[in-house]
Amino acid sequence: MEKSVEWQFDTYMQEIFELKEVDMKEYSPLALAYIGDSIYDLIIKTLVLNEGNCQVQKLHLRTSAYVQAKTQSLMMRTLQEHLTEEEHAVYKRGRNAKSVSPAKNQSVTDYRRATGFEAVLGYLYLRKEWKRMLDLVKTGLKSLNEGETDE
Repeated sequence: MEKSVEWQFDTYMQEIFELKEVDMKEYSPLALAYIGDSIYDLIIKTLVLNEGNCQVQKLHLRTSAYVQAKTQSLMMRTLQEHLTEEEHAVYKRGRNAKSVSPAKNQSVTDYRRATGFEAVLGYLYLRKEWKRMLDLVKTGLKSLNEGETDE
């Protein structure tokens, strides 16, 4: 059933918006990070909302803790050992891309590592490798929780 739902969503979205097939190599690493940032934000907001209904301001605060560059950078430290060769190449392209906007209240290292993380998620999303994308996010989030207990 799970695969059927994915297929229906993908097919319907492609049909209704008349999406064209594209080659991943056509996208810059920052374009991949752009969509990856949105996907990661949606995943985190879904998880936070699933914890229960509360004021939007509280939802935003809980979400902010996970979507900031420092947190993504910490996750990426763990995830690097789980990436395939292809995913690691996308990560490095994203990490090394020169962004127009400077890092806001974040170190340059964290910002670049987070951009690489988002590029990987964008890459997997556009390739429709949603299970792999979600598994990586889960592994990254788990590493954050383990880090909290180690301190």
